[in-house]
This record gives sequence, C-alpha cells and structure tokens, in this order.
Amino acid sequence: MSSELTSSKGLAVGRIGTLSGAVLGISSVAPGYTLTASIGLIVAAVGLKMPAIFIAGFIPMFLTAYAYRELNSDSPDCGASFTWSTKAFGPYVGWMCGWGMVIATIIVLSNLAAIAVQFFYLFIAKLFDTPSIADLPGNKLVNVGTTVVFIALATWVASRGITTSEKLQFALVGFQMVLLIAFAVVALVHVGAGDAPAGLSFDIGWFDPFSGLTMGAFVIGVTGSIFAFWGWDTCLTLGEESKNPTKTPGRAGLLCVATILLTYLLVAVAAMMYAGVGEEGLGLGNPDNAENVFGALADPVLGSWGGMLLYLAVFVSSIASLQTTFLPAARTSLAMAAYGAFPKKLAEVSPRFLVPSAATVAAGVITAVFYTAVTFLSENTLIDTIAALGIMICWYYGITAFACVWHFRRTLFASVRNTVFRLIFPMLGGLVLLAVFVVSVEESMDPDNGSGAEIGGIGLVFFLGFGILIVGAVLMMVMRFVTPAFFRGETLTVDTEALKDEADLVG
Repeated sequence: MSSELTSSKGLAVGRIGTLSGAVLGISSVAPGYTLTASIGLIVAAVGLKMPAIFIAGFIPMFLTAYAYRELNSDSPDCGASFTWSTKAFGPYVGWMCGWGMVIATIIVLSNLAAIAVQFFYLFIAKLFDTPSIADLPGNKLVNVGTTVVFIALATWVASRGITTSEKLQFALVGFQMVLLIAFAVVALVHVGAGDAPAGLSFDIGWFDPFSGLTMGAFVIGVTGSIFAFWGWDTCLTLGEESKNPTKTPGRAGLLCVATILLTYLLVAVAAMMYAGVGEEGLGLGNPDNAENVFGALADPVLGSWGGMLLYLAVFVSSIASLQTTFLPAARTSLAMAAYGAFPKKLAEVSPRFLVPSAATVAAGVITAVFYTAVTFLSENTLIDTIAALGIMICWYYGITAFACVWHFRRTLFASVRNTVFRLIFPMLGGLVLLAVFVVSVEESMDPDNGSGAEIGGIGLVFFLGFGILIVGAVLMMVMRFVTPAFFRGETLTVDTEALKDEADLVG
C-alpha cells in the first residue's frame, strides 16, 4: 500500500497547485484541437461575428466558474457537479447531473481521438512527403483502429497517477500554445504585408454580439462557443488532490478560462483577417475546411515546415486533452460509485498510483465503443458530436450554477460578496445556459442542423444529446432498484446543519 496521504476516496492529496491546475484545465479544453474543430462551425453560423460569439460563450462560462469556485470552497469533492447538485436538489437531480457530465466526457473523448488521428496522418504524410497517407482516416476501418489505439494509450497514461499527467501536460500545453500564438502572429504579418488571400482590415464591430445576428444564428454560434470553452472544470474535479482544496481549484479554473478566451480571440481574429469567411478556397466558411481549419491554413500561413509543426501541435493538443479528459470522467464516476450512485466496482482506486483505476478503464472502453458505433452510423461524426456536446454541457453546467444559488440560499444577502458571487453571477450563468439548452434541443431535431444523418426523420444530434439524457433517466431507475441507499438519501445528503450553522454565524 502507498504510504502517501490520501483523501477519503483514496486519491493522493496535496499534489496540484494553481498553475498546474490551470495547465491541466487548458489541456482539457485543448485550444489547438478545439479551434480547428469549431471555427468552421461558428463561422458557418455567424460569419465575421466569430469573436463576438467567443465572448458570448465566455460570459456564461465565466459566471458559472464562480458557482464552481464557491461550491468548491465549501465542499471540495472529486464528484464536483454531481456531489454539489445532489446536496442541493437531491439524489435524482444529482444523478442526472453526474450522468450528463460523464457522458459529455465520453463524447468529447471520442472526438479528441478522431482529431488526433486526422492530424497524426497529416503529420506523417507531410514528414514523408506522401500525400496519400493523409487520406487514410477516410477509411473507416483504419480510422477506428487507429482511434482505439490512441484511446488505449491515453487510458494507460491516465492510470499511471496524477503526477505523471501533470508533468506531461506542462510540456504538451506549452508546445501547442507557442505554435498557436506563432500561427496568429505570422498570419497577421501576412495581412500587413498585403499577401493574405482575404486581407481583411480589423473591425471592432466583430466583437459586438448585439447587432447583425439573428437569434437562431446567435444560439447556434453560442452552442459552438460553449463547446470551445468546455473542459476548464477539470480543475474542480481535482479538488481533493489540490494543495489547498478550498481555494486552489477555483483560482485555477478562473485562470484557465481567462487564458483560453485571450488565445481564442487572437487566433480567431488572425485567421479571419488572413482567410476571410468566404465559402471558397481558404475561406473559413468553406464546408470542405469546416472539420479541420488548420489543415487548410497551416501551409499557406506558416510554410511547409511551419505547417508541419502546426499539424504536430494540433495532434499534441488532441493527445494531451485525450489524456487529461479522463481525469474528470474517472473522478466523477469514482465519486458516484463511492456514494452508491454507480456500481461499486468503479470506486476502486489503485493503491500504487492513487487513481480511480476501474473508472478510468471503463471510460476508455465505453469511449472506444461509442466512437466505433457513431463512426459507422454517421458520415460526419465530428459535426454531430460537437453539436450534441453543447446540449450536454449546458445541462450539467446549468444545474451546477443553480445548485450554487440554492445551496447558499440562507446566506445570499449576508454580504455584498455573497450576493454577487453566490447569487447574481451563478443565476445569470444558469439562465443563459438554460436558454441555450432549450433552443439547442429544439434545433437538434432538424437533421439540417448537423451532418444530415437522421433516425426516423429526427436528426442524429438529438439522439446524441437529449436522447442520451433520456437513456440516463432509464439507467437511473435501474440503479434505483440495484443500489437504493443513495436514492433514499442515506449516502449523500444536504448538510442542513452546516447551512444552519453558517446562517447563525453570519447573523
């Protein structure tokens, strides 16, 4: 057995600081992967208003980050959203919130692996000057086989301990951030020199989300933008492993979100000014470039060797995020199992590496099965899964935001600080996420709002998003009979005495 200090669930304690937590959060967001996968989707909806949409997507994330910070300062727990929403609203809402978080992670893990495969073969094709190699991901057997290998490797690394993940991520995140900034700077140099294909002049109007957009385009764009920021809450699921559990995760989350916003705005503006938003050639609105914007822009902007490095940066971004995204999925599953909401097997922690070994392996296996099924069902997997992911994110982030307001309801007006950070910010963030969730579910039923794949005339995006929540509700009722203690409130309950004590102390 390990002689190190462990949390109540068997995880290592005192390992993660503010900077390392922010780095792990940035890695989970995967700016390189996210930008190449989402720029085309956002531009198709809002055109030159892409910077405004990134800001609009940042606002609910920033407001919700305060809800996470406040809840974590009160109850650090690797279950994060699941644990807090259960304490606030009871076991049924808590279970569905946890399910939404876990399944969203499964979806994005498959997506990350797919992007990694694309850029792996692009890099190899470039390295050996053999363009035909870049077409290999188009073969579904090669695609799925390579993806499963990457998922297996990421599962193995995630099973080796949080310190291994932390050291690896400093190098991988640093590399991709340097290349992204280099891409933006060189693109702007091309624009200044007059040799950019579009050569657009900077316009401050690009940052205004309140003009020039229809409501439908705005919601679709914000859904893509919310997806672009998703992953920062990894910092909060590492609360029990942080050096200062009540403060470090919240600070790391806010630092992560702010860093990501600045990176996105720089790269988005540079790419627009260089390539424009047209539907032909290098234009960001070209459907042929939608899934992989950097695949089209890398060589024109950075040249042959620079383009190859950008391919490598996006590959590194995907692989890095593939590994770190296992952290929140496994830790949420661990917490749900520890409290009796998931099968007890998932609560097993490696005595050597102090990580949730069973939950990590389960996440890897389910991801591989999910990706294989969706790849053979949908001709355009990435677009469908990204659109579905927005529904899942709004679901569990929104519940967490409202959980903050309800959990601290007795002391919301005890001070100005409480009113702002425990009521106003979380409530506004939750309402925005709720509105986007409702509209996104409605839009997802139309096959034209995804790849066009449908089941019974209903878009595949609906089944990947809201449909999976319905499946979760069915599984919840099964678990209700298998492990009734959690649903009777015997393993995780609202700490009413703590609320009463806090109210008395302030009063």
